[in-house]
Amino acid sequence: MSTLQQRIQVLADQAVDAGDEAGVQIAVYRDGEPIVDVVAGPADSRTGRAVTAETPFYTYSMGKAMTAVVTHQLVDRGVFGDRGYDATIADFWPEFAAGGKETATIRHALTHTVGIPGLPADVTPEDLCDWDGICATVAGLEAWWQPGTKTAYHAYTFGFILGELVRRAAGQSISEVLDTEVARPLNVAGELWFRMPVAEQSRLARLEDDPARDGMIPPDSPIWKLAPPAVSPDAEFGNRSDILDADIPAGGKMTARAIARMYAAVLGEVDGVRLVSPKAARALSEVAYTSVDAVFGVPTVWSLGLGVGGPGAEPGTGGWFGMGGAGGTYAGMHPATGTSVAVVKNRLGVDMDLAMEVVDLIES
Repeated sequence: MSTLQQRIQVLADQAVDAGDEAGVQIAVYRDGEPIVDVVAGPADSRTGRAVTAETPFYTYSMGKAMTAVVTHQLVDRGVFGDRGYDATIADFWPEFAAGGKETATIRHALTHTVGIPGLPADVTPEDLCDWDGICATVAGLEAWWQPGTKTAYHAYTFGFILGELVRRAAGQSISEVLDTEVARPLNVAGELWFRMPVAEQSRLARLEDDPARDGMIPPDSPIWKLAPPAVSPDAEFGNRSDILDADIPAGGKMTARAIARMYAAVLGEVDGVRLVSPKAARALSEVAYTSVDAVFGVPTVWSLGLGVGGPGAEPGTGGWFGMGGAGGTYAGMHPATGTSVAVVKNRLGVDMDLAMEVVDLIES
């Protein structure tokens, strides 16, 4: 057992023993090889079922990285034509040209600059489970600004924009493309999902809300402009069978080792598999857009599909490219050191302390 494996195992065990976390998975790859695979705590606190390395977790927006990788794969293969990232979404989805979005491109979608960061206030969980219906809603949204001129986190719309674009251009759902082009080549079928069928859901870790979250989001928070209360990313919502069984590619279900492996296969080969071209890998790991988030008013730095900056770090610093998820999860890659990491957990907390501590150990 490596020293890093031991140190991270101790960290995870201490977090569980102290009651700060419930179930935890942590995985690290370096130069295409797994060097850390840690589990701790219960996958379901009600029954005591333990987390194993094979237990998938619903990690909310960490799944956006899977959506981005699939999109880059199709650009690599010329599915979006010679213009690649600069092809307009409406080229493949004509209905999307409504509401001032006719110039919105794939590049804009990947950098959260399309201009439709929020869903209507009356959207329900059932609406999110109706693919055709929610995509029609997204296509009809009025842009808040001219595409490409501002950024704001497209919490749900990121997934539906790129997911429907993939479906229109490739003729398959994004879940099907994820399975055939990412999960199966990496030998992690059953560990990376957008839509997780009901028959598989008993394997999942059950989400639970940290009591400290109660009342943390005030009624006037900007977040409600993006994700109305009915579809807020809490434990009750994330444990719903219909939500888990729906294609909602703004989020994903995954094991830590599978998503860390995916990032490793973006940086280079993993057991002979490289998911994207070197050009696409650079696009995922270079700054593409820097601004202030138009909704939250905070500095924001994007590559083509990933946030720039590690968990808890100032945006644009530290050399990490990845995505966090509601409740404190994080996965990402550090191209300069050939490292990828994933920290997933089922207690939805109010901070990213565990992920930050893991990154600190990796870098020490």
